[in-house]
Amino acid sequence: MPRLLLKFNAAVIKEIQIGADSLAVGRKADNDIVIDNPAVSGHHCRISMQGGAYFVEDIESTNGTFVNGKRVKKSGLHNNDVVGLAKHALVFLEDAPPSAPAPQPTGKDRAGWLRVLKGVVGAAEYELKGMSTYIGKSDRVQVTIKGSGLFGSAPEVAASIHRKPEGFVLVAVTDGYPVVNGSKVSGSVLLNEGDLIECGATTMQFELRDSA
Repeated sequence: MPRLLLKFNAAVIKEIQIGADSLAVGRKADNDIVIDNPAVSGHHCRISMQGGAYFVEDIESTNGTFVNGKRVKKSGLHNNDVVGLAKHALVFLEDAPPSAPAPQPTGKDRAGWLRVLKGVVGAAEYELKGMSTYIGKSDRVQVTIKGSGLFGSAPEVAASIHRKPEGFVLVAVTDGYPVVNGSKVSGSVLLNEGDLIECGATTMQFELRDSA
């Protein structure tokens, strides 16, 4: 089970098991994690699970929420990431799942790719490596996009794609922002080869390729 280490400067104050899909963090007593420090806002940030991954989202705090020293509005969390709140910190620890026997390779095992058709910001192609790939304008995402006149600036994290037993699943981190085949996505959608994904002014095509 994922957990958080609440630290003040370098000292660990306590360990918190993440047993709920959402945890509110702040100075007021109605938060799930209460940090009694005047530099921490009454309702400072929220840590939540979305589409099988954990995120931290700032709730318009006065002094900001930081991940590994960088101020964020919303950011995906990975093992050992440090969420900074004034002189306090929450270290996100995700236990590795028990190892399972390696599946026997089959001709159906194929790699997922995103090919950028319009609005290239970084690379023109991205292999969906690992279990999760994040899309947005943050420098912590793997696929960088740009906004449009309709949406303005692109979100820090607009969407994520997760490799699951049933295939590649796109999750709308910013609800309704990603568009798949002309339809706005709320929640998640299973991707099929050739699907068109629009995020702001960036259009990508999902492809399956034989693994090298």
